[in-house]
Amino acid sequence: MKADGIRVENVSKRFGEGSAAIWALKDANLRVAPGEVVGLIGPSGSGKSTLLKCLGAVMDPTAGRMFLHEELIYEGGWKMGDLRALRRDKIGFIFQSPYLIPFLNATDNVALIPMLTGVRNAEARHRARELLEALDVHHRATAMPAQLSGGEQQRVAIARSLINRPPVILADEPTAPLDSERALAVIRILNTMAQRFDTAVIVVTHDEKIIPTFRRLYHIRDGVTHEEAGEGRSPGG
Repeated sequence: MKADGIRVENVSKRFGEGSAAIWALKDANLRVAPGEVVGLIGPSGSGKSTLLKCLGAVMDPTAGRMFLHEELIYEGGWKMGDLRALRRDKIGFIFQSPYLIPFLNATDNVALIPMLTGVRNAEARHRARELLEALDVHHRATAMPAQLSGGEQQRVAIARSLINRPPVILADEPTAPLDSERALAVIRILNTMAQRFDTAVIVVTHDEKIIPTFRRLYHIRDGVTHEEAGEGRSPGG
């Protein structure tokens, strides 16, 4: 049986103390296998962003346990001293806005992360170009972000999230600014890349265009997770 790419057990998050305490998460549970893309849905204020921040080691949970590839990363505190290295090497992030560096071209936007870890510039750029080719945006490798369409920018952002081969990618509303065709293309790409690189992908979304594509969903209501079967429709090709 394949190990989970990420597993969350009874994770809770409290803000405030005593009578002013607010529980944003209450014993949340979640698991995603390597190569799987899972949707995380729920109304505003339900706890989606809080859970994503805990998963991304941006926020400390109040209680619970979290695992990456069966390695315990949180229980009563983080189990590794360098959270920046954890985020850089183990977790890829994709946001609603691509957040590309405006004065770097597409290749260098992707190559920057491995360069910062000590990978030689030529090797980092080679890896970046391979990903841009896999994402069918290699013809824009030397273009600056302002010269890219919205869909092209998001593909470059996906390449950047994959460059260090993280076991987990957290995508926060990655299709919100895109039309239906481009939104479905992004989900198709995420599924392809998840399977190619054996990456567990969690997509937080309100986007009704893509929700039917997930085979599994986690619905958060008042900080509590509920696993649901998705429709698993093909995003097309």
